Amino acid sequence: MIQVEKLCKYYGERPAIRDVSFHVDKGEILGLLGPNAAGKTTTMRILTGFLPASSGSAKVAGFDVREQSLEVRRRLGYLPETVPLYTDLTPYDYLEFVAKLKGIPRAEREERIDEVVETCRIGDVVDKLIGKLSKGYRQRVGIAQALLHAPEVLILDEPTVGLDPKQIIETRELIKSLGGERSIILSTHILPEVSMTCNRVVIINEGQVVAEDTPENLTRRLRGSEHIYLEVAGPADAVSAKLKGLEHVLHVAQETSEPPVGKFVVESVLGRDVRARLAAAVVESGWDLLEMRPVSMSLEEIFLKLTTKEEENA
Repeated sequence: MIQVEKLCKYYGERPAIRDVSFHVDKGEILGLLGPNAAGKTTTMRILTGFLPASSGSAKVAGFDVREQSLEVRRRLGYLPETVPLYTDLTPYDYLEFVAKLKGIPRAEREERIDEVVETCRIGDVVDKLIGKLSKGYRQRVGIAQALLHAPEVLILDEPTVGLDPKQIIETRELIKSLGGERSIILSTHILPEVSMTCNRVVIINEGQVVAEDTPENLTRRLRGSEHIYLEVAGPADAVSAKLKGLEHVLHVAQETSEPPVGKFVVESVLGRDVRARLAAAVVESGWDLLEMRPVSMSLEEIFLKLTTKEEENA
């Protein structure tokens, strides 16, 4: 649905983005994650036709962003970070105005407006002035305008910035409900946003893509090994020694614990599932296995590892 190949944007000699490549499948919610000034907004503005690229190519729904800009815009809904609202209009009047701008036929306008009002759950404020609405409701009105012409692709730039916790949850749920029928790119620097909303993540730093995958696969790739957490009722030193002697176990770290329960993190060879061996070793030794679960890197750890690598190596 979206295909980006070696996209570059220069301001004079300064690169805003360099060789950015990624794709978004139909019905997928992709998180474009990066620190402020990483190049996320520049990438989105190129995809929406707001900015021309210096080089590279991008296609939306099969249409080239540079050569077929109008066709792209017909199939794309865009929510910029600063929502373009007229505060002296009601949401209904604003959506009616946007419907005219987008060329929605008069006979279809009322039905389309009613649909997005229901989808975005703004029916209880549709006749109030936008200037008197909370930021959360304004954000929903902004998403409603992006959906008005039933686009195949949605591009949302920092859709939850400045919202309170309740509004953030409501906006996340709305975005998740919009996936499946359409492809969505969600730009954010808020890490939980991606893990709670997106199927896949592209991490961009200093204008370049540094990773593209699911958070789960990124964990495996970056760590290079498997990690299993165990709680065992047994003598800690004996348990640790027993686990270290098992095939494919690389390292056993003992965490702070209170006897008779020991807490351990077992590192094993990537791709080798040692859980059955661990459980058998504990039980056969006469100890009680109280808990065993895989340990994943958090998205915060992944993000920091990818975006600070160059600084650490400098």
